[in-house]
Amino acid sequence: MSGVEIITFGCRLNTYESEVMRAEAEKAGLNNAVLVNTCAVTGEAVRQARQAIRRARRENPHARIIVTGCAAQTEAETFGAMPEVDAVLGNEEKLKSASYRALPDFGVSAEEKLRVNDIMSVKATAPQMVKHIDGHVRAFIQVQNGCDHRCTFCIIPYGRGNSRSVPMGAVVDQARKLVAAGYREIVLTGVDATSYGADLPGTPTLGLLAKTLLKQVPEILRLRLSSIDSIEADRHLLDLLADEPRFMPHLHLSLQHGDDMILKRMKRRHSSADALSFVEQVRRLRPDISFGADMIAGFPTETEEMFGNAMRHAEQCGLSFLHVFPYSPRPGTPAARMPQLDRALVKERAARLRVQGEALLAAHLDRMIGTRQTILVEMSGFAHTENFSLVAAPGLSPRDLVPVTVTGHNGKHLTMQVIAAAAA
Repeated sequence: MSGVEIITFGCRLNTYESEVMRAEAEKAGLNNAVLVNTCAVTGEAVRQARQAIRRARRENPHARIIVTGCAAQTEAETFGAMPEVDAVLGNEEKLKSASYRALPDFGVSAEEKLRVNDIMSVKATAPQMVKHIDGHVRAFIQVQNGCDHRCTFCIIPYGRGNSRSVPMGAVVDQARKLVAAGYREIVLTGVDATSYGADLPGTPTLGLLAKTLLKQVPEILRLRLSSIDSIEADRHLLDLLADEPRFMPHLHLSLQHGDDMILKRMKRRHSSADALSFVEQVRRLRPDISFGADMIAGFPTETEEMFGNAMRHAEQCGLSFLHVFPYSPRPGTPAARMPQLDRALVKERAARLRVQGEALLAAHLDRMIGTRQTILVEMSGFAHTENFSLVAAPGLSPRDLVPVTVTGHNGKHLTMQVIAAAAA
């Protein structure tokens, strides 16, 4: 092979950073290399990364394989010990061209492979500019990194460090560049995006950042948030939902559970009543909004009653898109030391929660039939509505915004009919 190939796992922030990595590696003159940008959110994500590394070596026996990302940050020695791996870079090091110029030669020891510093020592997030997001019609902008909270199940703060924000002016500059490159939709992303601004002068909020973007970059046609913690939603964010049609009516919530005792044991900062109150308030402001949520099944000490509370909570909140995780103990986290459930029970509950998610999605899609929507066409032949419902869009061109009438669904995605332009 020639050039740089990147294999990306995990979140939208990783997707964005992969483009930064590509630019920095190419600036450093790296060639004949595979960069694996890993995720650490579950044990399964780490397993998939290891599997991808072995496959990459089989397919590219003479390429240099460099592993980075959250799993590389938290389990550097594990990846360094893999014979297929030539170097391991931390989450801070992966974004610097100097890291790629200073890579060790082939055949070094496992210790010499590691270029992973203490992520907790990083106090600022430098603005990272990208020209495009490979393979995507919507553009992601990193506005924040790291997390100051310590949920008992989560390893990510140890992979990303403490919360730090990108200055507002740099975010505006990046948005201008991406809109000029033809992107119709911008997605603001971070590890804990709703903590944005606490470390910046004047402590701006995520909602204020979004307002400023839409004001200073009027060419943005659609603006989204990747994921939010509802307990941190600010007044500016609610104003946008109520008054700004370019701010998309979809929020993905970091709920994790719906039982109050489990939420306390997770060290979450909201109760089930807090979450329900938030979605009800937002629906009053924006009736066409849809909600997605992360939910964990089989958390330590979870009883059948507690799991039932989580199921009911998802229904009460009217969630349309469930992202279900079977609980995965991450070494070094408090939850890993709690009494664990049998793995078969964890998987069974996750399967039941996914079935409920399918029913909630079908009910949401039912409500969409007959409505008029504007869809953004993806490269895959599908598209998304403003409230992030998936639509089959055969024959339409990627990046186009197309008015359609929803005609039906198959339980997973909508079907549509294009609304013909009015005759002149």
